[in-house]
Amino acid sequence: MTKYSQKLSRNIIDFFQVFFCQRICSLYFPKLPSIVIIQILCNKLHLQTLTNGVAFSYTSQVPNFSMAIQTKTCWFFSNVFLFLVGSFLVFLFKTSFYSTSIFNNASVAGDEFSCEIDPPEPTFYDDPNLSYSIERRMENWDHKRKTWLDHHCFFSAGAGERILLVTGSQPSSCENPIGDHLLLRLFKNKVDYCRIHGHEIFYNNAYLQPQMGSYWAKLPIIRAAMLAHPEVEWIWWMDSDAVFTDMEFKVPLERYKDHNLVVHGWPNMVYEDRDNKSWTGLNAGVFLIRNCQWSMELMDSWANMGPQSPDYKKWGPILTSTFKDKQFPLPDDQSGLIYLISKDRRKWGDKVYLEWEYYLESHWIGVVESYDIITCGYREMEKREVRLRRRHAERVSRFYGGLREPEIQKAGFRSGAGRRPFVTHFAGCQPCSGNHNPTYDGDTCWKEIGRALNFADNQVLRTYGFVHSDLSSSAVYSLPFDYPHGE
Repeated sequence: MTKYSQKLSRNIIDFFQVFFCQRICSLYFPKLPSIVIIQILCNKLHLQTLTNGVAFSYTSQVPNFSMAIQTKTCWFFSNVFLFLVGSFLVFLFKTSFYSTSIFNNASVAGDEFSCEIDPPEPTFYDDPNLSYSIERRMENWDHKRKTWLDHHCFFSAGAGERILLVTGSQPSSCENPIGDHLLLRLFKNKVDYCRIHGHEIFYNNAYLQPQMGSYWAKLPIIRAAMLAHPEVEWIWWMDSDAVFTDMEFKVPLERYKDHNLVVHGWPNMVYEDRDNKSWTGLNAGVFLIRNCQWSMELMDSWANMGPQSPDYKKWGPILTSTFKDKQFPLPDDQSGLIYLISKDRRKWGDKVYLEWEYYLESHWIGVVESYDIITCGYREMEKREVRLRRRHAERVSRFYGGLREPEIQKAGFRSGAGRRPFVTHFAGCQPCSGNHNPTYDGDTCWKEIGRALNFADNQVLRTYGFVHSDLSSSAVYSLPFDYPHGE
């Protein structure tokens, strides 16, 4: 029986190899049938399949009937033994190994994978009448989106705070010789912010509605993004010439729980029918809009003022007569939005949050010149508070941003007075075309855009151990330990 004992021992070892490898493979390939994994492993380990291997290898060497009886008996008991051992190992995996972090995480990863696969049940995407075009109305979007989320459990959790930042530029290359370089740096700035705060980003450089160019081009993009990303609650539009200049600041979404559109503006310049009603009462270059039916309907009404609409020409005189400071005759997206929310406040205005407590958008003139003073104020803050100058991974930057907030309040910093502006908007500079506002100097625009980008970049590079030697320079230097303490 020594020969058969050796074979039994070898098969038990083979079983352990296949069983452990199969369990690990099934964690990473949850959709692959176990029998397929076992067959692949057996081939790789040069084994016969365990279901038949013992019997075949034994019976092929049976010399006589008596030996055959012994072989079948050994085959029976070996399989019973393998079954009991396998059952015991499965029990151990269920009760002990799955409780450890590595197997737990792998299990979660498998769940995520399964939830990211479309189920066989039809969703709104299967409707042949679905259109991504701004010219086709969307009905019952809230229900359709909720149904999709119900089928994709991974995206349901935390959906209320999920943000997609959308930005873009024109399809052609820039006429301004340094325009493409500026657009690249402006995009990098947005990618940096989204990476730090866990947001997705979509950059578009195609006109989804050819007639809707310039400032109107954003509406078809936002509308299509809502359909393409039902998992996000907020679409955050940001003009290409806007710069994040406080990389730690987190948008207070809880403040907007009862609103569907968040835009920087002043109520007295938007809603009051007085001489101070202005087409600059808000800025439509940066805003957050909720992914919901209300927003779909708002964009339908908003787009009806655009150049693709048969009513486009009539809106010019209406808007110029409404806003006394609007000096150009063509309808624009910004004055159109103010007109809508002020004329029908119950339908639109009550769901719009005009943010003025922080710089969701700040015009660059008067802001960029304060960067050096702001930098000094933050440096002094870090000298006083050791936690703020502690080196840390970029992944936990939001935690340190939270630590800084009480110190900002203690120092008395606020928007326009010591606090970093959240967003600096270079409206009127036109960095790509170069056709800037004639009241601005082009070289000043390009220079100040560079300073704003370096101001923001310092906050990112700080985590990597470097900062720019000067806001006007691309050169960087290595920071000493415990910077800026001891300066």
